[in-house]
Amino acid sequence: PIEGLTEIKIFKTKKGEEYFCPYYSGPIRSAGGTGAAFSLVIIDYLREFFGFAKYDPTEEEIKRSVTEIFDYHERVTNLQYFPTEEEILYLAKNIPIQIGGEPSEKFEVSNFKDLPRINTNFIRSGFCLTFAEGLAQKAP
Repeated sequence: PIEGLTEIKIFKTKKGEEYFCPYYSGPIRSAGGTGAAFSLVIIDYLREFFGFAKYDPTEEEIKRSVTEIFDYHERVTNLQYFPTEEEILYLAKNIPIQIGGEPSEKFEVSNFKDLPRINTNFIRSGFCLTFAEGLAQKAP
């Protein structure tokens, strides 16, 4: 189940340790949420198996997740599953890998721009769909 997964990049934590950042590119079918969510489980298993660090999100990166998902839902297209702000905050604070993606929309996020570990200010549909309709929808 690798639909939408285009690559895995390796970034550095605040302490200089390496961590995984899988990149997802849209469109990802809403019905593919299980595959997207399970691919994160597999990647986290590989992260742990190979001894990579956990992702350590900054407050700005956590808030960027909320902003980007809300912007995607309101400005691009309605998500099939639209997580609450509380769900997004909880998942963004606790996920051990950073979900990334290439810019795919003509709109920039409305806030939390120019973050060093997020390579674009434009909305990333792969990130939004994987996070909302994969991770958040399948988390329960």
